[in-house]
Amino acid sequence: MELMINKGKYSILGVNVNAVDYDFAVETIVQAAEQKMPCSVSALAVHGVMTGFLDPVHGRRLNGMDLVVPDGQPVRWALWWLHQQGLPDRVYGPNLTLRVAQTFAERGLSVYLYGSKPEILEKFAQNLTDSFSGLKIAGMEPSKFRKLSEDERQSLVNQIKASGANAVFLGLGCPRQETWAYEYRNLLNIPILAVGAAFDFHAGTLPQAPQVMQDWGLEWFYRLIQEPQRLWRRYIILNPLYLWNIFLQYLRLRKFEPVMPDGSETIESYG
Repeated sequence: MELMINKGKYSILGVNVNAVDYDFAVETIVQAAEQKMPCSVSALAVHGVMTGFLDPVHGRRLNGMDLVVPDGQPVRWALWWLHQQGLPDRVYGPNLTLRVAQTFAERGLSVYLYGSKPEILEKFAQNLTDSFSGLKIAGMEPSKFRKLSEDERQSLVNQIKASGANAVFLGLGCPRQETWAYEYRNLLNIPILAVGAAFDFHAGTLPQAPQVMQDWGLEWFYRLIQEPQRLWRRYIILNPLYLWNIFLQYLRLRKFEPVMPDGSETIESYG
């Protein structure tokens, strides 16, 4: 039996990323689910790291999460370039979602689906239960695509708690889903997995990049071709900015010290 990999947290442009593998991530989430313990999880690609780099408040939120895994190959590579922490593979959010769902099915655990649109949620839930026959969907709620009022926020918390769910799969898109996971962590006291595009991929409404493009860190290019109007700023501007600052950090020309939450983070309550 292979050992799980957990090499600790390391700063990538001031955002702490866990150098872990799939097995460790899944086991951490499942243990928290079985014990009904809080565990906020995000799978960050370059765009996710850059949201924390460019917004110090959001950077503190990311550093307050329990588990931030290297979703993108360039993030995984940065762990090696900057900290000599090699990993056998990235921890890709859509794959992590399936591995957690499979283990939940095997252990009789349930999940609540929150975010996206009703038609995508229905397809996502159906495909999950078709693939993992023992998986229990405790409930689902589409995004309102706006900030929630305090009453709506409390009602949502009560609804998820009443469902008996052992975890939440969260699909609001980056950075809103990380903000949500950070804010609701101690309100729900169960794992929250911010997995974004996994909803669309596993609902069959958005195609995934070919495996060879994923392996070479070119998934961003495939997605840019799919949605150029929505994503061009994200990739054409942020990718070079990421590489430049990684270069500066590598040469130690700039220090990027992670800053932890201090309680001053604003409540966004986006749902």
